[in-house]
Amino acid sequence: MLAILRNRTYRHLFAAQIIALVGTGLATVALGLLAFDLAGENAGAVLGTALAIKMIAYVGVAPIASAFAERVPRRAMLVALDLVRAGVAVFLPFVTEIWQVYILIFMLQSASAAFTPNFQATIPDILPDEKAYTRALSLSRLAYDLESVVSPMLAAALLSFITFHSLFAGTVIGFLASAALVVSVTLPSPKPARPRGIYDRTTRGIRIYLATPRLRGLLAVNLAVASAGALVIVNTVVYVQAAFGLDNQATALSLAAFGGGSMAAALALPRLLDTVPDRAAMLTGASLLTGGTLLAAVLPGYGWMLPLWFVLGIGYSTAQTPSGRLLKRSANPEDRPALFAAQFALSHACWLIAYPLAGWAGAALGLPFTAVILAAVAAVAIGIALAIWPADDPVVLAHTHEDLPADHPHLAGSGRGHRHAHAYVIDDMHAAWPRER
Repeated sequence: MLAILRNRTYRHLFAAQIIALVGTGLATVALGLLAFDLAGENAGAVLGTALAIKMIAYVGVAPIASAFAERVPRRAMLVALDLVRAGVAVFLPFVTEIWQVYILIFMLQSASAAFTPNFQATIPDILPDEKAYTRALSLSRLAYDLESVVSPMLAAALLSFITFHSLFAGTVIGFLASAALVVSVTLPSPKPARPRGIYDRTTRGIRIYLATPRLRGLLAVNLAVASAGALVIVNTVVYVQAAFGLDNQATALSLAAFGGGSMAAALALPRLLDTVPDRAAMLTGASLLTGGTLLAAVLPGYGWMLPLWFVLGIGYSTAQTPSGRLLKRSANPEDRPALFAAQFALSHACWLIAYPLAGWAGAALGLPFTAVILAAVAAVAIGIALAIWPADDPVVLAHTHEDLPADHPHLAGSGRGHRHAHAYVIDDMHAAWPRER
């Protein structure tokens, strides 16, 4: 898996991702402490609102940002967004009012909503080989999981001799280092074949996404992942400390078990995906999540929670990691930023539904009933994915172009008039998925 780090461009981008993730993790810890400093016992409400603002920024800003991505060199855009994020983080230690937290979080997460899809869309351009790209996806998943473990540990160590306000300096340094690593390499910036209007550019990714059967199936998988993942992220502390009467250390160990399962799956996926289709792997992962979430309704004690959370982590990574492969094969290079932005927005829209459902149902109905509700939502989502994502999902499709003259350049070499076959994606020449095979 580590062989792909021999590629200098990818190595620098991966290092930029890790450093920025650690900086973001430090900011997450510091933000929680800042919320308590400002709001005391109401800190949970402040953080909940900040999380909702984050999701709204992700859902609303990503498609709009992608509309302007094609007009700016990709490296310049990524560096500028890193600098914006660093600039916003500079102001966080000086916050004195809760409303200031909300404004700065919206600005920070809006920049991230523009940065992340364009960053993700760059990787398949520099690693066009499918196996290399799969390994890059697994490394990215590992980076996210390791960050969730390393950042709190690093924050705890730093807080032994600095104040939490100083943790935001680590966030600033992380974004500046990320910008320096991005500027140190040359990145491809594919351009569309023809100029497009603002509406076309803003909606293009979502239109491609919703017109592609495998991506409609991916959206359903996203909902299953969010439903099960929300139980873990929102209610782990409730299970451990309210239901089982344990402490913060036990909560951290539970989340570590979930992260450990995710990392184990990420390490195994590159070889697994060499032989198992993406659809089968992702639906198996989503099914593990659904079954595990249902079992959480009858969780008898903490000793059973750790292995169950480990299994949920395996399902989480297995269902999520291959999504980049689906996006890569579902768009031309110039449309990938828009498509990755659509995935970013739509997947976070699923989380925007699942987070409050897990929180409100947990508080009003109790954990067992909440687990049943979330498992039911995930099961329905899997059923939808099975129905709308064909098991036979070839990349190359035969199709006809009755609206084109037989001598049109797009049909050159077909030898069969208006009918030909090639790797099929939704683009200017192909507005809808072919019904005939």
